[in-house]
Amino acid sequence: MNWMERAGSGAWRLVESFKALLWRLKELYHPANLKQRGLFQSTLLLLAAALVIVLALGWYWSRPPEPFDVREVALQRVGGDPARLVVGTVYTSTLIHIGEVLLDKPGGYLSNDVMPPGVWLDNMPNWEYGALVMLRDGAAALRNHFARSQSQSVEDKALAEAEPRFNFRNDSWMFPATENEYRRGLKALDDYLQRLDDAGQQQAQFYARADNLRYYLEIVEKRLGSLSQRLSASVGQLRINTDLAGDSAARQSTGVGEAVIVKTPWLQLDDVFYEARGATWALLELLRAVEYDFAAILKKKNALVSLRQIVRELEEAQQPTFSPVILNGSGFGIFANYSLTMANYIARATAAVIDLRDLLQKG
Repeated sequence: MNWMERAGSGAWRLVESFKALLWRLKELYHPANLKQRGLFQSTLLLLAAALVIVLALGWYWSRPPEPFDVREVALQRVGGDPARLVVGTVYTSTLIHIGEVLLDKPGGYLSNDVMPPGVWLDNMPNWEYGALVMLRDGAAALRNHFARSQSQSVEDKALAEAEPRFNFRNDSWMFPATENEYRRGLKALDDYLQRLDDAGQQQAQFYARADNLRYYLEIVEKRLGSLSQRLSASVGQLRINTDLAGDSAARQSTGVGEAVIVKTPWLQLDDVFYEARGATWALLELLRAVEYDFAAILKKKNALVSLRQIVRELEEAQQPTFSPVILNGSGFGIFANYSLTMANYIARATAAVIDLRDLLQKG
């Protein structure tokens, strides 16, 4: 084939390629295809917008609630009359408000969500669980100690109804839903609260006594101690077994080694951290209520400063975090370790609780 034939063949292929390109463009910009492309692009835009909305909602719902003024909340519940703030009103009102925050905060109660974005979130559900544990302990103390004068006294029926409701499983979606059980518990607490300052309802009482408060603080001490140990395990620890220390006759069910290595799994670091945040938030408000209702006892025992020291440490544990993730640097490494920082505040609060219990017993 001479050069003229090769040139003609190349020109022919070029023309055919150009014709194919024109045909492709004609198909691409055909009205039917344009409609299909528009539908596809619209679908992508809707999905992108839905994703942005879900992410924004997840961020908004994951913001922890702000602290509140326990006395002001109690005043609102009794119609704004300070004379109706009898002993126990502020503490009971605080319990109710903590429950209401769990259920009515932005996004509502998330621990039993089965739809996005709630089902994708884990920080706030862990925060809710920490606050719920403190609500359960506070309700149990009210039922078994604060509302009873002696071990042989009859318990209040409304409190006997309320306390088991809060111990219902925290992740039930329906049949019954967790929210419904907790609202029944709050309704029973409100019934007790309404009877506290009613002279005609003398069965409802709140006894601000040093021994009653000591029983509650003993539970608080153990809760804080457990949280502190779990937070400290973020970097791994070799712990000496002290379970039977101090009693030569003590025994336990199964044998345990003299030393044990404990370390929180990496994927659970933020779970423990946010559970501690929720627990300290709720406990902080309850102890502020204790300061108000047990003021006379605390002053008599010269223990008011000790209680305020606990409150101070819990306030520090609520400082905002400035990292999008929970940092877990080594103890003396370059990066911060949020878990160890939280454990420090909680450990200091635990020590102050122990001192407060001693003052209430000896003073």
